[in-house]
Amino acid sequence: MRDKTRLDAIDRHILRALHDDGRIRNIDLAARVNITPPPCLRRAQALERDGYIRGYHAELDAPRLGFGATGFVAVILANQTRDALAAFEAGTLEIPAVRDCVALSGEIDFILKCVAKDEAAFHALVSGTIARLPGVKEARSHPVGRRMVKYGDIPSD
Repeated sequence: MRDKTRLDAIDRHILRALHDDGRIRNIDLAARVNITPPPCLRRAQALERDGYIRGYHAELDAPRLGFGATGFVAVILANQTRDALAAFEAGTLEIPAVRDCVALSGEIDFILKCVAKDEAAFHALVSGTIARLPGVKEARSHPVGRRMVKYGDIPSD
C-alpha cells in the first residue's frame, strides 16, 4: 500500500474523479483512472480510511429550492475576545440562511456564505439580521454575480 502521507498520481486521479461525481460506480471509476476494479476499490477505501475523503454530498440547486440569491458577507467584530467570537459564531448557527461561516485572520474576522429568496432578501438579511449579531462592528455584503469554479482541484505533486 502507499505511504499515508503521500498520494501518487492514481490516488489523485481517483480523488478528482470522485470529486466530480461522488456517485460514480467503481467499475466506471476504475476505467476512468485506467486500473482494474479491485485495486481501484481498495485505493478508494484507503483514501476514505486515511481521511482524504471525508464524505459524499449532494450539490443542491439553490435557485430551484427558492434561493435565487447567494452572497458573501464580510464581518468585522468590535473585538476579538474569545467570548465575542463564541457569541458571534453561536448567533450564526441560529440563522438558516447562513450556509458557511469561516473565521479569517487579518482585517476581516469572518466570511459568511448566505442564501436568500432574492437580492432584496439578501440585503435585508445582512442589514437586519447579520449586522445585529453580537459584537458585529461592520457587515459588508457581496452578492454573487456568477460562479466560475466548482470547488477547486486536487493539487498535483
